[in-house]
Amino acid sequence: MVHHVTLYQLQPEITPAKLEQLMFSTRMTLLKIPEILSVRCGKNIDPKSEWPFFIALDFESMEKQAMVQEEAIYMKFVADMIKPYTVAALSLNYEMEPGKAVKYS
Repeated sequence: MVHHVTLYQLQPEITPAKLEQLMFSTRMTLLKIPEILSVRCGKNIDPKSEWPFFIALDFESMEKQAMVQEEAIYMKFVADMIKPYTVAALSLNYEMEPGKAVKYS
C-alpha cells in the first residue's frame, strides 16, 4: 500500500470559501477513479502556514499510482482545480506495509 501526500501553496487570492470548495471538489472528483483507494484533503490549522492545503491518496501499489497519472479524470482535475489555484507543491510517497520491499509496491 502506498500513501501519497501532496502539500500545496495557494495563490494569494484564494479565499477560505474557495478553499472549502476546492476540498469538496477534490473529494468528489478523485473518488471517481477506481485505482485510488481513499482520498483525504484538508486545510492547515495554522493560517500562516506556507502549506495551507493537502491531498492524501492511497494506492494499492506504485503501479496503480502511475496509472492514475495518465487517467483523464485526474489530468482534468490537475489542469482545472490544482494548477490555477496553487503556486507550489511538495509530494511524498510512503510505504504502508512494514517489512515489504518498496520496489514490489
